[in-house]
Amino acid sequence: MKVLIDTEARTLQIDENPAMDLYGRQSFDLVADLWLKTSWNQKYSYTFTWMGRPVIQHPDDMVRLQEVIFNLRPDVIIETGVAHGGSLIYSASILKSMGLNSRVVGVDIEIRKHNREAIEAHDLFEYITLIEGDSVSDEVIDQVRQHVKPDDVVLVILDSDHSYGHVTKELDAYCQFVTDRSYIVSTDGIMRLVHDVPNGQPDWITDNPANAAEDFAARKPEFAIDEPGWNFNESELDKWITAWPSAWLKKVG
Repeated sequence: MKVLIDTEARTLQIDENPAMDLYGRQSFDLVADLWLKTSWNQKYSYTFTWMGRPVIQHPDDMVRLQEVIFNLRPDVIIETGVAHGGSLIYSASILKSMGLNSRVVGVDIEIRKHNREAIEAHDLFEYITLIEGDSVSDEVIDQVRQHVKPDDVVLVILDSDHSYGHVTKELDAYCQFVTDRSYIVSTDGIMRLVHDVPNGQPDWITDNPANAAEDFAARKPEFAIDEPGWNFNESELDKWITAWPSAWLKKVG
């Protein structure tokens, strides 16, 4: 695809198609997709922290996640993939600010010593439980289950190994915890979009969390891909700028 941007004429043209308004809605959607690709390749999401801990996500997705947490008011947030702990701290900070007596359960196959020490020393650690082990093993699933009460509202966020096979296993293992009208979120489907950038991998076009989520929804009628609506919108836009395409699997019945 060849994109020609003329800032003087205020037009954007794709290949030999008619030029469009550079500042119009269609141009915005196109530029946003291109920005996602180049920002991922430049590791833009690796430039942020939340309350002192690295949080490797695009800010747009973090703000949208905050909206969901605020509306859902979960009793438990289960997150696979701990890394530096920024996402756990992020969720805990929102729960605390809302005055909820809620819990964040973080699961990772390896929690490195320096990350564990930093998380455990954090002011918000009282909201967090760390579980180390294979996220789809029976032993780990049993440990997670101990932190979920029968009447809890539960949100699940998958952010560990992003291969199609592993995400599929996590979706099958953790969907049991998701309560009605809540979500299991299959993050980082951006891999499908960036399969052709310099730091991407060609097989990501199919080996990614978005494909896993779409196939899961196709065989699990009680779940549907349902991106949460916008709480506030005074624009003409209706499409998220997101690194999590097809991520939001809502339990609908």
